[in-house]
Amino acid sequence: MTETLTAWAPRVLSVARIMAALIFMAHGTQKLLNFPMRTSEGPGPELLSMLGIAGIIELIGGALLALGLFTRPVAFLCSGLMAAAYFIAHAPRSFFPTLNGGDAAIMFCFFFLYLVFAGGGSWSLDAMRSKPSAP
Repeated sequence: MTETLTAWAPRVLSVARIMAALIFMAHGTQKLLNFPMRTSEGPGPELLSMLGIAGIIELIGGALLALGLFTRPVAFLCSGLMAAAYFIAHAPRSFFPTLNGGDAAIMFCFFFLYLVFAGGGSWSLDAMRSKPSAP
């Protein structure tokens, strides 16, 4: 049983990376494209504002992570974004993540930090790019 689970670990890492990236990307599409529709009225954030830059990183970084392209550096950037988001937007509200709404930011931060070290898994464009070409 352990051998089977170990053999599947790189594939399951890829599935977890893809799902986390798609959810992360949805935060960017909501900020920048209003999809899914925001509950607040009015336009989205200015592109060069802190919230706008966060949306750009979420949208583009999420897409790159979903594809598994440049996984390690993109995951490092996204992990840092989530750490900053937690301490800027969530921590001032309350010490407890369940009360300040920052539990997702913490989970994204640490999962993306894990991807910095683990890579994108076997189902990623990074894995395809690193395979030696056949003669």
